[in-house]
Amino acid sequence: MTFADPWDPKSPWHDKRVRLAANLAIDRHTLNEAATLGFSKISGSIVPSSFDFYWPAPPYPYDPARARRLLAEAGYPSGFDAGEFFCDLQVCSWGEAMLTNLKAVGIQLRLRPLERAAYFKGVTEKKYRNVLYLFSGASGNAATWLEAYVVGGGAYVQGSYPDIDGLFREQAAELDRAKREALLHRAQQLIHERVVFAPIWDFAFLHGVGPRVDEAGLGLVSGYGFSAPYEDVKLKAR
Repeated sequence: MTFADPWDPKSPWHDKRVRLAANLAIDRHTLNEAATLGFSKISGSIVPSSFDFYWPAPPYPYDPARARRLLAEAGYPSGFDAGEFFCDLQVCSWGEAMLTNLKAVGIQLRLRPLERAAYFKGVTEKKYRNVLYLFSGASGNAATWLEAYVVGGGAYVQGSYPDIDGLFREQAAELDRAKREALLHRAQQLIHERVVFAPIWDFAFLHGVGPRVDEAGLGLVSGYGFSAPYEDVKLKAR
């Protein structure tokens, strides 16, 4: 989940305590069991754990009681109307589950599902406010994902932090791998400390393989959720 308005002082999401409360309100383990039989990896980062330069941010625990206390401290003891929750049609069931969790602590959101092409067009055009649920199957490394989702000017970036932008520019010019990794780790640490997102999971794709299949191609391409390369799929000899 990404918050569209943390840079607006008038928005409830401007307060880090509110963003942290939203994270603590989400029961990721129950969602994982219901959606992917527990096979997804609960994550504290938006960067996939298989990527180069990934920093293992600690996942946020499920703690609705603390979430309510944080909202009260932020000036919302009775919660607040957070507007619309934008998502792709395909993930409505997961979005509804997350909205139920958020409502339980006082964060009221209305589901706004959209057809995929229209949704991602609106995201890149920065048309949506409040809260969005994003997902991606793009390959790359931590740097390419920060460029798209965190660094100012990125395709899916609503706003950015100058120091994180600076770390990104510095690592892009760094030829020493260890130094570059340290810069990217620091950027990811700041993202976690500031509760820029509400990471959910490294999604597990569930597949069925028939008895005639000798090599399905699943897992041959690291991080790819489908059977590939197609040419490597093999059937058993009859």
